[in-house]
Amino acid sequence: MPSSFNLAGQLIKSGTLPALNYGEAQSAESRKDFIHKIKVILKELRETMICLKLIKNRHLVSKIAVLDEALIENNELISIFVKSIQTARNNDLNQKK
Repeated sequence: MPSSFNLAGQLIKSGTLPALNYGEAQSAESRKDFIHKIKVILKELRETMICLKLIKNRHLVSKIAVLDEALIENNELISIFVKSIQTARNNDLNQKK
């Protein structure tokens, strides 16, 4: 099934890029650069979420429980990185005062 191969390839790409981009964020040159890199991570995590939902809705895997765990973990990562952006922005505002 060509669509499942496409989704699998996209999932591998979007599912691994957050870890690589996190390494980049750790060595950001400024807080603004850090926030930008975290936003890129969020884009990849959201893309991963969509891929996982498509796979689930199209019944392309037999182990739905494993897929559900991946969806939960992906959502938790999104929450962590959203909070990281909020914290970085607050720290930036506090530093400017």
